[in-house]
Amino acid sequence: MVLKGFLEERLDAETIRGFEEVSRRPRGDILAMTTLAGCGHPGGSMSSVDIYLMLAACANVDPKDPNKPDRDRIVISHGHTSPAVYSVLGRLGFFDAEEAIATFRKAGSIFEGHVEHRIPGIEWSTGNLGQGLSAGCGFALSERLAGRHTQIFVAMSDGEQTKGQVAEARRFAKKYALNNLTVIMDYNELQISGSIHKVMPQHTKALYQADGWKVLEADGHDPQALYQALREAVRTEDTPVAILAHTKMGAGVSFMENEVTFHGKTLSVDQYRAAMEELGLEDDLDRYRTLRQGFNSEGARGKGQGAIRNSQSEIAIEAGAPRTYAVEEKTDNRSAFGNALMDLGALNCGRTDRTPIAVLDCDLGPSVKTGDFGKTFPDYFFQGGVQEHHTATLAGALSKEGIPTFFADFGVFGVDETYNQHRLNDINETNVKLVCTHVGLDVGEDGKTHQCIDYIGVMRNLYGYRIIMPADPNQTDRAIRYAAGEPGNFFIGMGRSKLPVITNEEGKPFFGGDYTFRYGKADCVRDGKDAAVISMGGMLYRALEASERLAERGFSVKVLNFPCLSAPDVEAIREAASTGVVITYEDHNILTGLGSVVAGVIAEQELRTRFRRMGISEYGVSGTPDALYKMYGLDVEALVAAVIREVERS
Repeated sequence: MVLKGFLEERLDAETIRGFEEVSRRPRGDILAMTTLAGCGHPGGSMSSVDIYLMLAACANVDPKDPNKPDRDRIVISHGHTSPAVYSVLGRLGFFDAEEAIATFRKAGSIFEGHVEHRIPGIEWSTGNLGQGLSAGCGFALSERLAGRHTQIFVAMSDGEQTKGQVAEARRFAKKYALNNLTVIMDYNELQISGSIHKVMPQHTKALYQADGWKVLEADGHDPQALYQALREAVRTEDTPVAILAHTKMGAGVSFMENEVTFHGKTLSVDQYRAAMEELGLEDDLDRYRTLRQGFNSEGARGKGQGAIRNSQSEIAIEAGAPRTYAVEEKTDNRSAFGNALMDLGALNCGRTDRTPIAVLDCDLGPSVKTGDFGKTFPDYFFQGGVQEHHTATLAGALSKEGIPTFFADFGVFGVDETYNQHRLNDINETNVKLVCTHVGLDVGEDGKTHQCIDYIGVMRNLYGYRIIMPADPNQTDRAIRYAAGEPGNFFIGMGRSKLPVITNEEGKPFFGGDYTFRYGKADCVRDGKDAAVISMGGMLYRALEASERLAERGFSVKVLNFPCLSAPDVEAIREAASTGVVITYEDHNILTGLGSVVAGVIAEQELRTRFRRMGISEYGVSGTPDALYKMYGLDVEALVAAVIREVERS
């Protein structure tokens, strides 16, 4: 059944009969795979399956070329309905339906419990409810920047509409006139704990209308009604559209219909056989069980990689000549970031032979230094307002199509508040450059609620994010340019204060001139033999000041800059340990930051050295950064004393 493009005004009787006949088979697949796995979500899958079948039949998606650039995008927000997604896509030829049925939720299979982007036909891995509409907004913006006119469909559940992020995404979609965006909601009025009207009442239709959306309603199991609603949605040019598709949980099997227990409860074998008889389908459970038992998990691991688009490898970013800030130019790293953005925008935005960058802000432009970029390149700048959860997911989906996307925020919002969104971005292998200013005690007078002191510990949990803490404006400039041209996710952190330019022993900018930033490489800024101080970010210049004071007292101290926290320079740590004393010095939670990284290497490499961590051991108070560093034992004098004490004990 193929109805590409919503071209027909109405479905004829033969097409409707064909749709109703075809829809029985995926229902049987749903029940087979969940019963065989002994887990899954059959109820919602049965209520959503007609929606998925109509979308896949009518949207511009091709099972023979699922990654073609001009395809429509279908985002599944309620990823637990994966059985319905797999059954529809499998039956339409995107992959082997029988493999999906037989290996659903089995270790090593790509057909996981929630939809997985490595599978052909699936755009975005989901499961964490409430993020799908933000992803849809990201894809819509990406298509706009690419100059393509495609449709973006976001299939959602009714229960997730109470999520705050959904409201954030609704407002954003309207503000930026994402009029090729259609939400279609499986409105079965049930969620895990019962009726949506009792679990958490909400006027869903009125809320979409209040945010300026057009709202349609349709019977989600009536092919004609579904088709007409979707056709009207894609032909609406002045606003995004939401469709409330009224459905029944467990639709198609009488004893499952409107029974909330089947949200996450599978059928017994006897119930399965009764359901298949009611659907008029053959009972193939034993055959699928045999296939499941014969499944080779090692051979299947990683299968589906070919479904990933290679657009990130086609990024054509011109990084430009780096700026070098002179010794007398004391400025902050965030200003260097803003200047680098301006250079990248001038070199790449609006050019057909280059990949543009996109920049996202959450009402902090003057502080995170994205304001000038927004004024100069308004078509590539997107203001999300105080909506960090949505903006983080938006950044991921926008970047997924190969557009390097800078999301700038304060540390407490960009890291702590949005961890879940970045985790999902990581799973989806996005291309986000998360730049967080205002980290550490350096935030100063704003106090403990705004002093993000756990940024390294949090971001190191994400396997695909590369963490960079540049030491001064020169290294910041080069790190930003490097990250822009490198595929994948980055976290680049910086404080609030102005910093002196780091110099070499001749007094010239250490990170200026022909210095090249190399990820995973530590910098030996001062050599020494009695001890080694390993530091990063805005603490490095203090470590250098301490080394100078120590030199006056006869101590030769090596100072290492350690900017890459997710790829420790093992050889540099080995050289540091050879002095016999290693001290880590950081503006971060002492339990989870640089000290933990270095300690792990020392332990694993079995290096013989005295080792001490210096970092933040409690939440800070309000005060100037210098006053806070002194209060918490992180000022230069404290470091000098610590080095002398450890050397004398060695």
